[in-house]
Amino acid sequence: MGHWWYRNILEPGKLPLLLALLSFVLSFLVTRIITRMIRAGKGPFGNVKAGDLHIHHVVPGIILTIIGGFGAVAAGRHSFGSLASAVIFGLGAGLVLDEFALILHLDDVYWSEAGRKSVEIVVLTAALVALVLGGFLPFGVNELTDEERHSRVFVVMNTATNFFFALIALAKGKPRMALFGIVVPFVAIFGGVRLARPGSPWWKLFYKNRPRARSKGGLRAYHHDRRWSKPRRKVQELLGGRFDPDPRRGSVVDPDPAPGPDHLPERRR
Repeated sequence: MGHWWYRNILEPGKLPLLLALLSFVLSFLVTRIITRMIRAGKGPFGNVKAGDLHIHHVVPGIILTIIGGFGAVAAGRHSFGSLASAVIFGLGAGLVLDEFALILHLDDVYWSEAGRKSVEIVVLTAALVALVLGGFLPFGVNELTDEERHSRVFVVMNTATNFFFALIALAKGKPRMALFGIVVPFVAIFGGVRLARPGSPWWKLFYKNRPRARSKGGLRAYHHDRRWSKPRRKVQELLGGRFDPDPRRGSVVDPDPAPGPDHLPERRR
């Protein structure tokens, strides 16, 4: 275990990244516990206010992120300052991304359906950082041999190819696969070669005169969403708490709804 710790964490200088990841996850979990207690009216905690102004925790999160970021730049790579800055940065990033939906919508949607995006972006960020910490490099450079890494042509071609497939996956309405494809190229390739999701830029541009592709793509997205929407909501509510139902419908709405009947083949309408 000591050999693994030295070989994979200390020697490549990944200890600050590990500390930042741990503090990031801890910051998010503690923040969610406190906000759920405040919502339930339990415990000694309460909203922070300056007069009638409600100060959201994204504000101290931004301050901590700035302090940690500049501190990491100023500190030496293996100094105590870099470790402390990594912890401060992780704490701030956890507070900021916990209110990602608020920043995105410029509205207090913390407990609404739109607030699920905050939980999702935190999980995606933690997963991507964990992959990088485990040795995966962006755009699959880690898959090259030592000889290929010394060749700039191989590195550029490999990076450009993986970036190309990640962009295709994003254009096909698959942002999660595009993000993971940045560090795991096979994921981006898989998302890039499959049919686009209804409403995506690729769908609107290339499927306009292809009714068969629209039918197959709509049916595939419909079954995918029906299969995974409920498990995804359960995980989101396990991590982030119970979200309020959409007042317009009176029930919980899937944040990534399945395509409507216009995208399904005739026999399934």
